[in-house]
Amino acid sequence: MSTLAEAVIDLTAIASNVRTIASHTGTDLMAVVKADGFGHGAVPVAQAALRAGATWLGVTSAAEALTLRAAGVTAPMLSWLHSPYDDFGMLINAGVDVGVSTTTHLHAVADAARLLGVPAMVQLKADTGLSRNGAAGNDWPELVGWARKYEREGGIRVRGVWSHLADADLPGAPELTRQVAIFEEALRDARSAGLDPDLVHLANSAAALCAPQTRFDLCRIGIALYGVDPFGVSGPGEFGLHAAMTLRTSVVNVKRVPAGTGVSYGPEHVTSAPTTLALLPLGYADGLPRAAGGRASVWLAGRRCPIVGRIAMDQCVVDAGDLPVTIGDPVVVFGPTEGDQSPPSVVEWARWADTNPHEILTGIGARVARDHLHGRARIS
Repeated sequence: MSTLAEAVIDLTAIASNVRTIASHTGTDLMAVVKADGFGHGAVPVAQAALRAGATWLGVTSAAEALTLRAAGVTAPMLSWLHSPYDDFGMLINAGVDVGVSTTTHLHAVADAARLLGVPAMVQLKADTGLSRNGAAGNDWPELVGWARKYEREGGIRVRGVWSHLADADLPGAPELTRQVAIFEEALRDARSAGLDPDLVHLANSAAALCAPQTRFDLCRIGIALYGVDPFGVSGPGEFGLHAAMTLRTSVVNVKRVPAGTGVSYGPEHVTSAPTTLALLPLGYADGLPRAAGGRASVWLAGRRCPIVGRIAMDQCVVDAGDLPVTIGDPVVVFGPTEGDQSPPSVVEWARWADTNPHEILTGIGARVARDHLHGRARIS
């Protein structure tokens, strides 16, 4: 693995965010560690979140769930996106709850449970307006009816009923009120069918922090777990979240160039005055979005310096002006403000690339080493 760049993950920040969010919600929390913990490392993030008080883990796939189990993580876990042809027996044996959105999936889970002779724990998902996964319309009564049948037969246990919000990060959006009403109706339908779920959950990070009517028994915490304000605030903001990832590298080449020098492909950038160009060994293969070229900046030599020219697959160029930059100088691409350091945040990078912070974090490539710390202390 390359040592040209590293993503430093502060697990103390993860733990702090769990405690901070719990103080707002007053509910149990599910730490969402899908996509390798939003690029932070699913296993260490899960362990840190559980130590700080999270009671559940959320993942997308069977592979993600089983990776955590193989690492010795035994906490309650929900895995929610599957093909009906997946090996549900592995999830059942591993004690992982299966998110179910269609009768096709439910039949497959019940068949796997029957073969094992072990009841499957399932959580039924209602589509309340996001129009992705989940059962909507007449499909929902059919799903809960079959679930109750299988539950009476002892093949499954419906542990949860849940859904997902479409625009909770837009305070005051009318869709949120509508989705809550649809969800409450779906919950009534499930209970009328004879189901008695232990867990009812709807809130994501944004809703958990600002929409009390969505909290129910459990809140699923994704982007906020990693210290990113779900409402797009660059710094800690009113909720006191702490960014957990710092992406850093170092200068690998320096050159003084005259005015009129073209930089990178095109060139789309030509220097307007004599300046110093610093080369960084990070590009779009490492997670720096190509669309951010010409807009983004990094922290170098005590100030923000702009990335100029196109971001390439493996490298990018920074205009350091007249700063005394040398090969080997440290660079912070994004990270939290510390002392007199004020590097760009992941929220700013998302704005420069016209995307969301989730895509920036999960896009940090495999060539970038992950270094997990508790505060300043490195862990193995």
